[in-house]
Amino acid sequence: MDVSQIKQRFGIIGNSPELDRAIEVAYQVAGTDLSVLITGESGVGKEVIPQVIHLNSPRKHSDYIAVNCGAIPEGTIDSELFGHEKGSFTGAIETRKGYFEEADGGTLFLDEVAELPLATQVRLLRVLQTGEFIKVGSSKVQKTNVRVIAATNINLRKAIASGRFREDLYYRLNTVPINIPPLRERRDDIHLLFRKFALDFADRYLTPVIKLTPEAVELLEAYRWPGNIRQLKSVAEQISVLERNRLITAEVLAGYLPAERPSELPVKSNEAGADYLSDRDIIFKILFQLRQEVDMLKEQIEGGTVSNNIVVSQPQLMIHPEDVTGSKVEEEQTFSIQDASSDLIRKALAKHGGRRKDAAKELGISERTLYRKIKEMNG
Repeated sequence: MDVSQIKQRFGIIGNSPELDRAIEVAYQVAGTDLSVLITGESGVGKEVIPQVIHLNSPRKHSDYIAVNCGAIPEGTIDSELFGHEKGSFTGAIETRKGYFEEADGGTLFLDEVAELPLATQVRLLRVLQTGEFIKVGSSKVQKTNVRVIAATNINLRKAIASGRFREDLYYRLNTVPINIPPLRERRDDIHLLFRKFALDFADRYLTPVIKLTPEAVELLEAYRWPGNIRQLKSVAEQISVLERNRLITAEVLAGYLPAERPSELPVKSNEAGADYLSDRDIIFKILFQLRQEVDMLKEQIEGGTVSNNIVVSQPQLMIHPEDVTGSKVEEEQTFSIQDASSDLIRKALAKHGGRRKDAAKELGISERTLYRKIKEMNG
C-alpha cells in the first residue's frame, strides 16, 4: 500500500513531503512492536497516525484504545491506566480493569503523555520494559502485551531539563519518532483542507458551499494558523454558519482570523484593516451580550414572570418567544447594532471612570478605535 492509498483510506488531506514522510514511517513500523512517539503542535492531527499504525499491524483485530492523559485527574490516572482492586481507595466499590489490561493484544495510544505525573511515568516505564504492571491496591504482578504509541505537543527535552519528564521514559517511548509538521509549513495544503471542511459543513447545515476569492485564498495561505488544522476547521465552520454571502472576500475572512499577536499577522495591518477587525470583534461581543439577554427573557417568559412577548432582531439571531409560549405577539422591541455598540461603550467608560485605555481593554478593541467610535457617537 502506498502513501496515496493510506491517505485516501484514512481521509488524510495534503501533499506536503513532511506529511507524506510521517505517513510512510507509520506504515513501515506498523508491522513491528516498536514504541512510537508522535510530536507536533496542538491541532496538527497527531491522532490519525496511531490509527494508521494499528490498522496496518498484526494487532488490527484487537482493541485500539486512545487515552488523553491530560484529561484524567492526577489522583485517578494510575487507576485508569492500570486498574484497581475493590476497596483500594474511597469510591472503589468494585475491581476494575485498566486500559493496559483492556488493550491486551492490541494498541494503546497515550495522547498528551507529557502530562503524566512522575510516579505514573515510573509505572509506565516498567510496562514498556517488562510488560508487567500492578493494579492499584494489589500486590499481584500482571502481564500485558500492548503496543504503546504516545504523542505530545510539549518539547520533552525541555521537560526533562526542568524535571517534569523522565529521561529514561523518553528514550523508551522515542524508539521511532514521527513529527507532524504545523500547518504553516504546509502552505499548499491549507486551501485543500479549507475546501474539504467547507463541503462537510455545507452537507451538515444544508447550505450552499462557501468559496473564497483569490485574495481570500492568499490571506488564508499566508496566515500562521497557530491552532493548525483544528483552528482552520473552526474558522471554516464559523464562516459557513454566519455568512449569508457564500463568496468570501479577504476582508470578510480577516474578521475570523484572531489578531491578538499582531507581529504574527501575515499581512500589513493598515488603519482600515485594523478598524475592520476591531469592529467585527465588538459586534460579536454585542451579539453575545444580546443572546444572553434573550435567553434570560425566554426563561422569564416560560416561568410566567413576563407578560409581553419580545422579538429581538439582529443579524443572524432572531428569537420568537411566542414559538415557546404559543401566545400572540403583543409588543416588539428592536435593538440595532449601532445602538447596542454605543450602549456597550458607555457602560465600559462608566465602569472605568472614563479611562479610555481601561475601557478599550474591557471591550477588546484598540484605544484608537474606541476614540473613533466615541467621535461617531457624539456626531
